[in-house]
Amino acid sequence: MTSDLSLFNLILQASLVVQLVLLVLVIASVTSWTMILDRARVLSKARKSANAFEERFWSGGDLSALYKDLSENRKGEHGLPSIFRAGFKEYVRLRKIEGNDLMAVLQGSERSMRVALSREMDRLETSLTFLATVGSTSPYIGLFGTVWGIMHAFHALGNVEQATLALVAPGISEALVATAIGLFAAIPAVIAYNRYSYQVERLNSRYEEFMEEFSTLLQRQGRN
Repeated sequence: MTSDLSLFNLILQASLVVQLVLLVLVIASVTSWTMILDRARVLSKARKSANAFEERFWSGGDLSALYKDLSENRKGEHGLPSIFRAGFKEYVRLRKIEGNDLMAVLQGSERSMRVALSREMDRLETSLTFLATVGSTSPYIGLFGTVWGIMHAFHALGNVEQATLALVAPGISEALVATAIGLFAAIPAVIAYNRYSYQVERLNSRYEEFMEEFSTLLQRQGRN
C-alpha cells in the first residue's frame, strides 16, 4: 500500500463526518475492551469465591461461626457469602421473635436471600448492556460512515472532466475504513456479551441451587 493510501493518511483526508464516525467507533471499541477485561476479572473472582465458600460451607462447620467470620473479615460482601449472610442473619433475627413459626422464619430468610441474589445479579450484569449495544450498533454506524464517504467521493468526481480509478480509490478506501472499524468494535463486543451472559446465567443457577439447599438445611436445623 502506498503512503497516499495508508490508514493514517486515509483518516486525515476523510471528510469531517467520516472522521467523527471513526472517532465514535474508536471510543466505543476502547470502552468495550475496558469493560470486557473488567467483566473477565469480576466473573473469575465470583467463581473462585463460590468454590471457596461452598467448600467451607459443606465441610460441616458451625454456621454461626461461619457467619461471624464472614461478617468480621468482610469476606461476604459479594456472591454466595453475601447470600448466606443475608439469609442466616434474617433467620436468626426472626427466630428470636416469639410467635413466629418455622415456615414464617424460612420465608423471611428466603426473601432476604432473594434480595441479595438480585443485587448480585445486577453487579455481575454491569456493562453487559453496553457490550450488547456496541455489538449491535457499531456495524451500522460504520456503514453510515461508508455510505457518506462514498457519496463524498462520487460528488468530488463531478468537478473533474475525466474520472479515473486513481481519483475514486482514495475516497472509497477511506469510506470502507469506517466499515472495518465498525466490525472491529462490534465483533469482540458480541463475543464477550454472549460468553459473559452464559457465565452469569450459570452463576445465577448456582446461587439459586445453594439457596434451596441452604433453606432445606435451615428447615432441618429449626426442627431440631
